[in-house]
Amino acid sequence: MPTRSEAYKSLLQVEESSENGTLIPRALLILSSVWERSIKKNDKLVMMISSKNITVFHGSKAPKLSITRYMERILKYARCSSSCFVIAQIYIDRYFSKNGGYLTSFNAHRLLITSLLVAVKFLDDRYFSNAYYAQVGGISTQEMNRMELEFLFSLEFRLFVTTEMFVKYCEKLDKVDNIGEYQIRRPIIRSNAK
Repeated sequence: MPTRSEAYKSLLQVEESSENGTLIPRALLILSSVWERSIKKNDKLVMMISSKNITVFHGSKAPKLSITRYMERILKYARCSSSCFVIAQIYIDRYFSKNGGYLTSFNAHRLLITSLLVAVKFLDDRYFSNAYYAQVGGISTQEMNRMELEFLFSLEFRLFVTTEMFVKYCEKLDKVDNIGEYQIRRPIIRSNAK
């Protein structure tokens, strides 16, 4: 079993995306695969979602761009660290743990761009404006600002992630990839993170 630092280093290794041959960090390939499976599974539940479960993160229709391509686009233009994607996943797990709901094709893209924006601002020394992230995400600046505020208030502005929690997520991603098939029976939204 790899050590903690080995798990993180292996997640930073660059690999070729199967969708378009782009070179991206392994962590993003794993995250996008897990997200794609979770979205596919949870989209079956969409019919059961009542209007009270609709949030600011739900679009009126599902984007045509796959979550994998969306992550690649964000990585290309946002130029943030790979660690931000792991932190964004932790934030999304916290969001669903606190608010309930499911990751679906109607909310995944908006949750990703919002959680990543928050993670970049918290983690990286340099980042672009909300208007820039909105353009990368294919939404208006007003929507980006509204979603950021909603997300921050939902998390009660608790953005700090311990080293142990970060490493735990890295190890979980590394384990998921090393299994060879993604054996997540419940949606990725489930977490113990508070």
